[in-house]
Amino acid sequence: MEKLRNRTTITQFQAQDTLHITDKQFRHERELAEAAIQHERELAALPNQQTVDYPSFKLVIVGDGGTGKTTFVKRHLTGEFEKKYEPTIGVEVHPLDFFTNCGKIRFYCWDTAGQEKFGGLRDGYYIHGQCAIIMFYVTARLTYKNVPTWHRDLCRVCENIPIVLCGNKVDVKNRQVKAKQVTFHRKKNLQYYEISAKSNYNFEKPFLYLARKLAGDGNLHFVESPALAPPEVQIDLTAQAQHERELAEAAIQPLPDDDDEVFE
Repeated sequence: MEKLRNRTTITQFQAQDTLHITDKQFRHERELAEAAIQHERELAALPNQQTVDYPSFKLVIVGDGGTGKTTFVKRHLTGEFEKKYEPTIGVEVHPLDFFTNCGKIRFYCWDTAGQEKFGGLRDGYYIHGQCAIIMFYVTARLTYKNVPTWHRDLCRVCENIPIVLCGNKVDVKNRQVKAKQVTFHRKKNLQYYEISAKSNYNFEKPFLYLARKLAGDGNLHFVESPALAPPEVQIDLTAQAQHERELAEAAIQPLPDDDDEVFE
């Protein structure tokens, strides 16, 4: 369990020489520095994060606005708001607890706003992220086409962290993103899961994958099912099983040179 221990440190941002950077770059650096200061205050305000006797990790959840990030996190009944922010700031933090064969672990889920108007501070909320989930809707092609941008921005701040790509809303029959069209995770060596936030389908899989990666233990498993809110919808398991087979078949096909090709 020792290797699971959380090591949170706050990096001090140094001002750059404005003579060597453009005004746009300077504004971005200033926003990032301000966000870093805000991040320090937020970490200090989160009760017990530094004193708990079990490992905790910062999990950043990103994706277009309206792709179900908040709904997904709120399915976990222990995910009470530990700190709630004003909407203009663009982030909420939810502590989610899981019980494994190695002991209890906690993910501090940083649910970031997907709207562009919050982009100025968004990078600051990625700071010290230890793992991430990128979410899109299988019912909206644009949300999948924007996945590379979310991945790029995330990796610019958080290098070499485990990332899960989640295709949400698989309970809806009118899919717009088919199995053969989901290829980005293969190009970037990400884990991919299809989920349904409202039906609890595959809820635990992203968290289990990330926990195993962070622990460096492929045998880690949950010993208790997470306490989830009752499903709001029922998923067609027969149809989903068929789609899982299509995903498996697509996984062995050659990758296209351009993601746009798969939508033609």
